[in-house]
Amino acid sequence: MEIHVPLTPLIGLPEGEDPFPWIDEVMDYITELDERGEAALYDDGGEFGDVYVFLINAASEDRLLAIAARIADLPGVPAGVYAMVTDDEAEEFGLGRRVDLS
Repeated sequence: MEIHVPLTPLIGLPEGEDPFPWIDEVMDYITELDERGEAALYDDGGEFGDVYVFLINAASEDRLLAIAARIADLPGVPAGVYAMVTDDEAEEFGLGRRVDLS
């Protein structure tokens, strides 16, 4: 499953601060899930157009969608998050069924 988060920079940050601190926070959250065996971090993901994509797997679709919804609700994560239900055979990001989360 792909989790697409808009690359919306935080407003009012001091110069030189990371405009997307939520990327590391989401990665930490997914890593914790991976360590507990709830889902697996499939790949590091990365920027894709105007979104940042996180890749998770190793759980049922319902569980992955629930995890994606929790990620969308994490503090600092911008609105407009959606999931793409796909598989590891997809040739590129953004292929599959879209599920809006926020």
